Amino acid sequence: MPPALRPAAWGAALLLLAGCLTACSLLAVSGDRTPAGAAETVRPPRQVLLSAVQNLDDSGGARVQLVEEGPAGRRAAGGTLAWGARDVAELTVTDEQGSGRLRAEDGTLELGYDGAPVKRAGRDAAETLDPRGGGAAYAGGWLSGLVANPGGPAHAMALSGKLTSLGGEQLAGTTVAHYRGSAPVAEFFAAEQGLSPERLAVVVGYHRDRGITTIGYDFWVAPGDRLLRLRATVGTVVTTTDVSDPGTATAGPATPTGSPTATG
Repeated sequence: MPPALRPAAWGAALLLLAGCLTACSLLAVSGDRTPAGAAETVRPPRQVLLSAVQNLDDSGGARVQLVEEGPAGRRAAGGTLAWGARDVAELTVTDEQGSGRLRAEDGTLELGYDGAPVKRAGRDAAETLDPRGGGAAYAGGWLSGLVANPGGPAHAMALSGKLTSLGGEQLAGTTVAHYRGSAPVAEFFAAEQGLSPERLAVVVGYHRDRGITTIGYDFWVAPGDRLLRLRATVGTVVTTTDVSDPGTATAGPATPTGSPTATG
């Protein structure tokens, strides 16, 4: 009969067991598991992500906080988005132009910085409002990306990309499933909804001219298939979007700073 464990050995064994249970609990995230009778089976990342996208889409709106970081510096934006019958955005923006407000409603964007006239344009031409855009047809997605349902990129990656599970992590006070996806630029944007063939060609060409061949995304999904965070890696630019308060509806019209002026 083997000798009994001494108290110190018992303590070490309990610590080892506790560590194993913690690691296992992080890997077996409830967000990527589904009951099958009395047992549970791990769901494919694509299934989890598509379910999270559908839940977010059905909510009709959310609060977002976005940070873009790259060689050109740091940009940030935050506020509420609503989509569905009416697409509305109310966001504060901080970038190389200073602090401002970005409002969108049903395809029209208004951008106004403190002390400057408001610029207004249709969504298809919205990138001309980008201070780094120089009037280009596509200037990197800063403005138009802000006013889009954040589930859109997740949907495109789920359809076009190769997804892997990175296990569980702690985020916003809960254990979430972390997924990573990568897709060729042309396939990723072709999977986005609402892009005309002409717009798709411009977007793909923009990335190709900058030597960007793949789009990378990380996604953090909470139990109940709730998308809490997504992080895009496009070349040397990393953009992190935190999503909260699903179902948040944007209130009535806001008055941007400055006096409206039309842009052509």
